[in-house]
Parts: sequence; C-alpha cells; structure tokens
Amino acid sequence: MSNEPNQLTGPDLGAGVALNSLIESRPLLGHVAGEPVMLVRCEGKTYAVSARCTHYGGPLDEGLITGCMVRCPWHHAAFDLRTGEAVRAPALNRLPTYPVSVQGGQIVVGRKQEEGPLEPVAGTDPPVGPPASVVIVGAGAAGSSAAEMLRRLGYRGSLIIVDPVESEPVDRPNLSKDYLAGTASEDWIPLRPPGFYPEHGIERIQGEVVQVNPESRLVMLAGGRALPYERLLLATGSAPTRLDIPGADLPHVRELRTLDDSRKISALAAEATSVVVIGSSFIGMETAAALRTRGLRIHVVSHDRIPFSKTLGPELGQVIQARFQAKGVTFHLSRTPTGITSTHVHLDDGSTIRADLIVVGIGVRPRVVLAGGAGLQMENGIVVNEYLETSRPGIFAAGDIAAWPDPHTGRRIRVEHWVVAQRQGQTAARNMLGQRQVFDAIPFFWTRFLGMDLGINYTGHALQGDRSITRFGPGDQSVTSFQDGQHVHAVATIMNDTASLLAE
Repeated sequence: MSNEPNQLTGPDLGAGVALNSLIESRPLLGHVAGEPVMLVRCEGKTYAVSARCTHYGGPLDEGLITGCMVRCPWHHAAFDLRTGEAVRAPALNRLPTYPVSVQGGQIVVGRKQEEGPLEPVAGTDPPVGPPASVVIVGAGAAGSSAAEMLRRLGYRGSLIIVDPVESEPVDRPNLSKDYLAGTASEDWIPLRPPGFYPEHGIERIQGEVVQVNPESRLVMLAGGRALPYERLLLATGSAPTRLDIPGADLPHVRELRTLDDSRKISALAAEATSVVVIGSSFIGMETAAALRTRGLRIHVVSHDRIPFSKTLGPELGQVIQARFQAKGVTFHLSRTPTGITSTHVHLDDGSTIRADLIVVGIGVRPRVVLAGGAGLQMENGIVVNEYLETSRPGIFAAGDIAAWPDPHTGRRIRVEHWVVAQRQGQTAARNMLGQRQVFDAIPFFWTRFLGMDLGINYTGHALQGDRSITRFGPGDQSVTSFQDGQHVHAVATIMNDTASLLAE
C-alpha cells in the first residue's frame, strides 16, 4: 500500500493541464482544492474523479482501468469513471466527481460535485411491480448491502432488517485489525453514521427469528411478532465454532465475531501480559498480530503443522510463520489444547502456557437452522441458483450460508468472505426487484497482519486437490497459484496488489 492518503502529487488540475498530456486509459494524478484527483480518458471522453477509494482510501491511480471502470489495488472495489458510482463492493459510497472543460488546449477541472452517501444507481428507473414488502434476516455484510442497494435502485416499499445484535452494522474486518490493536477509534467501525437507516426508510429490529413460514410468507420473531414478506433474504452469516474442552467457558476465554466481542477482548488485553490464540485461522492470526502490537506476549496454538498451509499453500504459510516469529510470536504447532484454567492452557503433549487472555479462532459454521426448518434445499449450506434464489419462491440467500453455482470452477461453492457477502447482497437486491442478474463475481479476500508488514490478497476459490505453485519476487512479494492442470482456480499474493488485480 503506497501513497499516503493526504499526499498531494502531480499538477494542479484546477489550473489546467495540456490536452495532449492524457493517454487513453492511463490516469493522470493531480489535485484540486487540496484534494487528490485523477484525470482519465476513456471511450474518447475525459473524466475527473477522486483519486482515493471511498473504502479505505486506496490510491486509485495505482489500480487498473478497464473500459470506463477503475479497480482499487487494495481491496478490489470498482467505480464507474463516468458517474463515480461504486459498482463493486467493498466500496459502498460513490467517488466524488469533478466537472471537466477544455479551454484553449487545456483541460481544466472544476470544484468537487457534492453528493449524498446513498445516491441512486445511475440510469436506474424505479422498479416495475416491486414487492410490497422485503424482510432481511441478518445485518452483516450481505444483509446491510442488500438493504442499501434496494433503496439505491429506487425501491420504496416496506424494508425491514432483523438481527439479534443491538449495534448497527459494522466494518467487521476491522474488528480483528486496527480496532483490536487500539490504533483505530470506534467512530469509524460502523458502516454508516447514526440515523442513516431510519433516514432511508430501513427499519431495524433487534430480535431473534425463530421460524420462517414459506407457505404463509411470514417471519416469526421470538415473542410472537410476525413479519409478512413478499421477498425474503436470508443473510444469517456464520457462528464461531466452539471450543469443547474443560475451562472453555471461563470469562477470559473469548471469541471474536462482533463489535462487543472486540470490545471485551480489548478490555481484557489492557490488563493482560500473556495471550494464547487457539487456532491459526485468518481471524486467529489477525488477532495475534493486532495484540502483539500492544506489546503482549503471544502464543499461537494450532493443530496445523504450518499455518495457512491448506488455504495459502505451505510456501506462503512458512513465510507468514517466519515473519510472526521474527516479531516475537511463539508457535505451538501440531498441538491441541486439552484444558484451560484461570491461569494456563494445557496442551496434548503435557506442556502448559500461561495465559491471562485466550482468544479462540478455530473456524465458523453457517447459521442454517432457519433455512432447514423452512424446508429449503441444503447442500453444504443453502442451495441457491445463479440468481441467489433458494428452492422456495420469494426466498433468497446470500453470504456465508449460500452455496451457489460458480461459473469459474464449474462447482457449487460456499465462501465465507466479507466481500463475497457484500456483492451477493447487492445482487440479491437486484433480483428481488426482478432484474435477473447472474452472480458471477470472482471471490476475493484480503488480510493485513498489523505490525508484521504483510498484506495478503486471495482471488478465486481453490478446489480440493489443486496444486499450489509459488513464485517469489523482489522484497517480500510473492504470487501463489492454485491449479488443476492448466486451469488456475485461485491466486494468492503477498505485497503485490497489481498481480492480484491482474489475476482477478
């Protein structure tokens, strides 16, 4: 990740630049009124947009331009250069745009055109024959993005999100990174500012859904309230896998899934000196890295011989392990915890580790009880078609629970990634309004290990039996492809944003 977000380079575009200085599909970085702006010529016309991604501020001038779309190098968000519209998550807000004029052979860029955070999708007419009511179960990545997209598409009917968590939807990937490390304030953890949902006519209900009745099209809440729906989106996500050993229910043993979880871990970390992370999953290793930046002693216990060997291949796993060890993290690999006391974790080889705080990250399981009770077809999750429709009319599913037919691998897959859930929520919203948009996005995942100087992007979906091939570049850069014969199913990169974008 290069370029500081507020660093201004290049010409003052407000003062003008030569018309012949622009090359088709090659951005020219400059600034207007103290803000970074890039000029791009596509399809014979010139556009000016903010040079910073609205997701995390990634440098769009370092991304890829295909047609009139720019793709962010950090997390693969995409924007329409003509309108600034965010056309691909994880970005939710459109790019600020700037008027462009040609004066005497000079391109002159005017002042920023202000727009609200939930502008309608450009060129979209109000839906014809929209459903009278939409209910969304789950306020995570899929549910919240679906609700926003429905309003952006002009849907004005009843729109209700039901979720058991009291807080409004949050940027979950940050809970195990900057926020947990204490380097980010809680102000920028919510996905939207206070009042956003009622302002846009999105009703949020804190509660538990106990039954879905497809025949009567009712969602039943604990306490007896019934919500009628014409379209229903199940976006219930996943629950952490529980550790089933003596002492797993002690108060200093925590899981990390919600904002409240992260708050409690942070509070315990403030009083701790030694932490044990059980599991070398992405969430576990992100937690280990974040807490290490607080100066705590970190031990990682995992039954894996090499961290991430199953998901990223043994070569990258060894690179990551070595970097963590160089930063003072101790690994206990090929080991299983057998018990926990108020002061120690006991392992299967008879050894013990002192622990003031224990964080469990041994995977998640999809929340599909509601779907099973409603009689939906199940196969490694909820079976959906290419439009994310389930086996029952009017019911859609998105996110961690949805098993969809992936056109890139020819398999039915289910992926537990934040960006996939967001993009599926947006596609489901379109299809609940009758647009019939096929979900064919390539899965994408990113992680960043704070204090370890490691950023990893993972594009695609590797299949069991795929062979991993790693190519190392200058510095810490590397590219690993997962392939069956000549067919590449996934690519993982370390510190190589361009290779990740090209792979996608």
